[in-house]
Amino acid sequence: MPSPRHLWSGSWREESEQAPTDAPALPGAGSGDEPTTVTATTPIFSSTAAPPPPPTHVTVVRPYRRAFVAGTVAGLIGVTAAGGYLIGTHDDRKRASTTAALPALPSTPVTARKGQTRASRIYAAASPAVVSIRTGSGSGTGFLVQDKQTIATNAHVVDGANTVTVRFGPTGRDINAEVKGTDPSSDLAVIKIPAGAAPAVAKPLELADSDQVRIGDQVVAIGNPFGLDRTLTEGVISGLARSIPAPNNYEIDDALQTDAAINPGNSGGPLLDSGGRVIGVNSQIETGGAGSNGNVGIGFAVTSNTVRQVVPALAQGKTIERAWLGITSQPSSTGTGATLTDITPGGPAEAAGLTSGDVIISIDGDQIREFSDISRVVNHHQPDDRISVKIRSATGDVLDKTVTLGVRPQTTP
Repeated sequence: MPSPRHLWSGSWREESEQAPTDAPALPGAGSGDEPTTVTATTPIFSSTAAPPPPPTHVTVVRPYRRAFVAGTVAGLIGVTAAGGYLIGTHDDRKRASTTAALPALPSTPVTARKGQTRASRIYAAASPAVVSIRTGSGSGTGFLVQDKQTIATNAHVVDGANTVTVRFGPTGRDINAEVKGTDPSSDLAVIKIPAGAAPAVAKPLELADSDQVRIGDQVVAIGNPFGLDRTLTEGVISGLARSIPAPNNYEIDDALQTDAAINPGNSGGPLLDSGGRVIGVNSQIETGGAGSNGNVGIGFAVTSNTVRQVVPALAQGKTIERAWLGITSQPSSTGTGATLTDITPGGPAEAAGLTSGDVIISIDGDQIREFSDISRVVNHHQPDDRISVKIRSATGDVLDKTVTLGVRPQTTP
């Protein structure tokens, strides 16, 4: 299966002619709470700085190894390096509980007026809040949230920059903005513009409860694909709880899947429901393989419930810590449970006496039916939480181990 790609932007014509440098996925294993070493992928952000106005900062799907940004869907459940675990909405809710979350507002479908479509009404209301973002290495999309100074986008859009350039619309002025914080594990970032810099017509976008999203729901995406300012596309939610790679080589396990056309340059832009409220941040696309970097009808967005929790913390300059078990696993030969293939030296699992070859049967009484269940259970915990792990050792003994979860490294060990 082709790699999901972050939606970068840059010299897309030149780079689209280059063969991608995909690395082969490692065979036969899957991640317990760890990242995978898999094929190359790309962000939907820019690889080269955009020129001054009028903006021509077109976007590119540029190949990167998953160690930097992404990987194949097949590889995401393959052999993994030591480190992290899957990250999703529910653990972010608990983890960011010390910071007040942004509200989730009920969403009622917009009624189309005579001579208008629903999508056009949503676009008219939401597009003034959508911005282009440029760094020294490229360009992407963002949108106002919470207030008229706070902009949400993808972490891979800011890509380590301390300052970026923001523009509201093709004729807007360049605004210098500060990167307040990034969270590569959720691929989210917050940037701040000076007070009074946003146009009067630009209103912060409101967030919906992404747990209420269902397959088949109508959606609208707004972004800057290939440098085409504030482009609208529409479609439906075509999948829920998808696993996609995060920029720091871990995984995001609750992404929304959509068939709305998103392409290089859409990274960081809003995915809106039929009521015009944000349900996700567009982040990655599936591509057609070698030589094909464009949309094939499958895109992915980080959920609004993750945004609601992570953005306020990042806006305050906080670092979000995540629980960590420190193992690599693969499917058990018995068909249930997960066999540990590697234990991170000095990690929580090693400290608790887990060893390679042990099969995890359950955690806190929750049965482990497959290796990905480990990640999903750990996701509901915070660092320093104690969990009860039932294992079957290599000798066949069933043992109970108590593990004190650690703090996940910012990148894979």
